Amino acid sequence: MNELTAFNEQRAEIYWWLSSLLSAELTTEQLEQYGSFEVRTFLSNLAETPELSDSVNALIEKLNAVQGREDAQLELSADFCDAFLGSDKSSALPYASMYLDKSGLLNAKPAQDMREWLTKYNIAQKAEFNEPADHIAIELDFLGNLIVMTNQQVSEDEFEAYMSAQLTFINEQLLSWTPRFNEICIERDKFGFYAAVTGLLVTFLKLDVKFLAGE
Repeated sequence: MNELTAFNEQRAEIYWWLSSLLSAELTTEQLEQYGSFEVRTFLSNLAETPELSDSVNALIEKLNAVQGREDAQLELSADFCDAFLGSDKSSALPYASMYLDKSGLLNAKPAQDMREWLTKYNIAQKAEFNEPADHIAIELDFLGNLIVMTNQQVSEDEFEAYMSAQLTFINEQLLSWTPRFNEICIERDKFGFYAAVTGLLVTFLKLDVKFLAGE
C-alpha cells in the first residue's frame, strides 16, 4: 500500500465516522468508547492537523462535558432529537433538499441527484437506514465508499477519474449546503455537541477539497 492509498483509507474512515455520528443517537456503549484511549488517541492525532485543530478540540471539549452529565446517554439522545429530528423551524434538518431546493420539501431534486450518484457507482443505501437519499449520513457513507473504490482502480487514469469524482461530489453534494446546516445546528443545539460535529465536518470537507484540488 502506497502513501496515497493509505491516506485515502484514513479519509474514508473519517467520513464513515462522521456519518455514524449523524445517523442516529449514540448508545451507552458507543458513548463509553469515546472515553477510551483508542478514540482519544484518534482525536488527538486528528487535532495535530493545524487546519483541524480548533474544530477537533471543540469536539473534545464537548465530549468531556458529556461525560460529566448525570444521564449522559439520555441527555445526548435528547440533544440529537432536538438538533435533527424536529421541524425546519426548530431543528437543523439533515437533508440537502431542505437547503438547496426552493420547494423546501423532502425528497426533492437533491435527493434524486444523490440517488443517481448511488446508482452510477453501484453503491447501495443501507437497508436499515430508511431515510431520503440526501440525508447527510447517507452522503458521507457514500463518499467513504467512493474513496475506497478509488483505491481499487487499476489504471492511473481510472484512479484520477475517481479522485476527480470525489472533488465534484464534495463541492456539489456537500459543501453546497453543509455550511448552512452547521450554522443552524449551532443556533439550535443548545448543549453544542452536535454543533461541534457539524463544525468539524465542514472544516474537514473544506480541507479535503484543497487536497483533492492539489492545493
